[in-house]
Amino acid sequence: MAGLHPILVVDDDPKLIETLSEQLQLDGEFEVFGANTVEDAKTKILKSDKHYDAIILDVMLPDGDGCDLCAYLRKEGCRTPIIMLTGSDEENDVVRGLDAGGNDYVSKPFRIAELLARLRAQMRIFENSEDAVFAIGPYVFRPSAKLLQENETNRRIRLTEKEAAILKFLYRSGTRPVPRQVLLNEVWGYNSAVTTHTLETHIYRLRQKIEPDPTNVSLLITEAGGYRLSLSVEQREDS
Repeated sequence: MAGLHPILVVDDDPKLIETLSEQLQLDGEFEVFGANTVEDAKTKILKSDKHYDAIILDVMLPDGDGCDLCAYLRKEGCRTPIIMLTGSDEENDVVRGLDAGGNDYVSKPFRIAELLARLRAQMRIFENSEDAVFAIGPYVFRPSAKLLQENETNRRIRLTEKEAAILKFLYRSGTRPVPRQVLLNEVWGYNSAVTTHTLETHIYRLRQKIEPDPTNVSLLITEAGGYRLSLSVEQREDS
């Protein structure tokens, strides 16, 4: 499911995970995964190659405490935005979740629209932070370091500032193609001296770096007068 933001929901209620999956995936913006226990969550977050753009974490879990899990994840170096789900909005419970490293909290019962707004807000904050890490095809992308790293081979690809900016903006746009002029304005600003030819040159060079086969494009797709990222390597089409 290319272009979707992967979200992990950690909750012991399968119906809640199912409901959140249906609601969060309605607009084609998110791909939702579930974990029912602390140990399941640890495995999926820390012992898997799967990357998540955000974690929704219930405080009450059958084999432990969500706040303790949050603190453990932070200690292990996880910087992914975490939104705590709590059955109480008492100040002590809220403070405890935030002190454990949670970025925000939502009290049950909650409205999906509110959860979505908080989720998007935390993701925007994270995307602009030094800790931001994204998954693009076979790569882990660290915008602040202008670096792509391939998981399987540990190969590192150094990017220029403009190349990193292009990838970051396309990633944030999800499945939506970004028109050339919009991408040009976002990366170079409203500079009349810069033309779409400049952008096309950067796209060409970027493809030479990141595509498994630059003659058979699978990651940086030309579409609808612009470009989009395929975050998996399943699709292949001509440039």
